[in-house]
Amino acid sequence: MLPELNDLNTFRAVLAGAPGPDAAAVQGAAERNGQLTKPPGALGRLEDLAVWYAGWRGDARPQISAPQVIVFAGNHGVTAQGVSAFPPEVTVQMVMNFEHGGAAINQLARAAGAKMDVHALDLDKPTADFTQTPAMTEDELLAALRTGWQAVDPQSDLLVVGEMGIGNTTPAAAIACALFGGDASDWTGRGTGVDDAGLANKTRVVAEGVAKHASDDGLDILRCLGGREIAAMAGAIAAARVLRIPVILDGFICSAAAACLWKLSDGALDHAVAGHQSAEAAHGAVLAKLGKEPLLSLGLRLGEGSGGALAINILKSAVACHSGMATFAEAGVSDG
Repeated sequence: MLPELNDLNTFRAVLAGAPGPDAAAVQGAAERNGQLTKPPGALGRLEDLAVWYAGWRGDARPQISAPQVIVFAGNHGVTAQGVSAFPPEVTVQMVMNFEHGGAAINQLARAAGAKMDVHALDLDKPTADFTQTPAMTEDELLAALRTGWQAVDPQSDLLVVGEMGIGNTTPAAAIACALFGGDASDWTGRGTGVDDAGLANKTRVVAEGVAKHASDDGLDILRCLGGREIAAMAGAIAAARVLRIPVILDGFICSAAAACLWKLSDGALDHAVAGHQSAEAAHGAVLAKLGKEPLLSLGLRLGEGSGGALAINILKSAVACHSGMATFAEAGVSDG
């Protein structure tokens, strides 16, 4: 069971002490993989994914039957700087669309057989403009982390987290720049489609925020430069780590949230794979820093958890082959 998150120090301690994969399950899954009716390595990366998944579930012959997709929504004060092509009101409108089943993520979650939940975080109270002051107070950060922490169903066996928040590629870029260094232009992209002047303005905003809130601490970076939905994604990913629920990371913004955990604790993302590489320019660089090779690259730039949800069926297929195929002995096939 998950402990209560009463303060940020508890979050740090629980994440640092989270359990690793089950070594016996990893060994058992690897042995089974070597006995299946196929040439060694013939299923490529699917074999590695199945063994990885087995280790986190503690079962050498696992099944995926209860995936969960959670979409978190938040609004950002930094949009007052003109960093987005869309107004903040769209966040509220899209949450209604999620709730009525009309968004792309609803269709993708349904196609993957996943339960989908939506959590809107104080949409009428945007975070502060981080060029002026930290985006969140410690209490606001804790509340957002707790929303994500409590949103994870302990009975789920796979998790995808996504987001909706007009302007949120700006805090994601600022987080990446603060965590990994370099120039703001290295991490800042067009998001939902700003023009050249908009991109220059957005890059300026990112640079100002990073200069104002420089830190070596993942939670402090998340508090000062992030958003409620980004913090909630981090909370959910951390909760899944504690519960040994494997996670499929979505795009640039989800990866920025995950990167704060990566900075915070060694092994914090060992239970996570990258679902896809999005069209947002810096996403590939973030994944490289995290050591995550994407499962898909389809030019997506929607957010919502869409790329992660698409990748659920890749992981399902890997596990289905691993657990459902016959061994050479069971099939009466000579293994050479």
